[in-house]
Amino acid sequence: MRKAATIKDVARRAGVSPATVSNVLGERKPVNPELVERVRHAARDLGYQAHRAASYLRSGKSRVIAIVVPSLENPFFTSLVAAVEQCVSSEHYDVIVTSSRENEDIERARLEALVPWRPAGVIIIPCSDAFATRTLLAAAHIPFVVVDRLAGPVDADSVAIDNVGAAALAADHLLSLGHRDVLIVASSLTLANVRERCQGIAARFKAAGCRSPRILEVGVTFDSVAERLERRIRQDGCPGAVCVLTNYATLGVLRACAKLRIAIPGDLSFVGFDDYTWMDAASPSITAVRQPVVRMGTEAWACLKERIAGKDHPPACLRLPCKLEVRQSTAAVVSRIAQSEPDKNLAREVAKTS
Repeated sequence: MRKAATIKDVARRAGVSPATVSNVLGERKPVNPELVERVRHAARDLGYQAHRAASYLRSGKSRVIAIVVPSLENPFFTSLVAAVEQCVSSEHYDVIVTSSRENEDIERARLEALVPWRPAGVIIIPCSDAFATRTLLAAAHIPFVVVDRLAGPVDADSVAIDNVGAAALAADHLLSLGHRDVLIVASSLTLANVRERCQGIAARFKAAGCRSPRILEVGVTFDSVAERLERRIRQDGCPGAVCVLTNYATLGVLRACAKLRIAIPGDLSFVGFDDYTWMDAASPSITAVRQPVVRMGTEAWACLKERIAGKDHPPACLRLPCKLEVRQSTAAVVSRIAQSEPDKNLAREVAKTS
């Protein structure tokens, strides 16, 4: 077996001292750009891997960023992780990602395991509004940024979307098409961001002189969304439009509609949340609220980077605007006379599948 390359091997290959190699790879001191390139090229050629733990013990400076998300199965969270990872890689930090599995006890256990390793900073999407683990991070004096799920001031830097404004985009679009019978599909009203989205829609309907849309809580999994929506439609009939507030709900609605043979947008107009490539490729393509996921990750890293550098200013509170991508899944309401017969046919079809 080939012996692992050492720092001396890299120095010999690059024609520099071991101290220069250490300064380049550990980013301890400024080094001439030409020497930096020679050292990194030599390290790549030899397959040299710096001993990160030993380097940290010597310098007292960690080059690890921890990211804690509620789920690794949800594409929104993994997209956010990817955005942060792209930012920190150019700064020569490593990333550790862990999931709380939407459980406060697991979130605490994960952080208790991470804190002794003294990461340079933490980016966290709490699994609940309580965010009880904030005290653990604060006590350890580890810089952290809270993303997406926020409930009131957290005395820390935070990055999220303008939830009220994002939902208002969807509401205005449906109102402009003549929709008044609208069902809001929400994951859980225990989450502040979901409540804010509901408030944004309700405010727009109230301003238009319309009754507030009904709200259906469906949970945070794909299966629970489809099952609860299907049950609701069998019980109360098909609404004129459905507006969802999370990406899992988007998929769940499509599954329920397919099972009940509900045509989109012929029988039901549909607005999804989050925007992915498949939504534009689907038939019909899906109208959806697009969250600026890459910018959220970029801003979160920018905030954390300042704290790691020792900047001491009041907590930043960033709320980013969203965009509505209008596609084929929403259509204008036809007149009641023209609509009455198709509605009867749809009711009979739903009854047949019961």
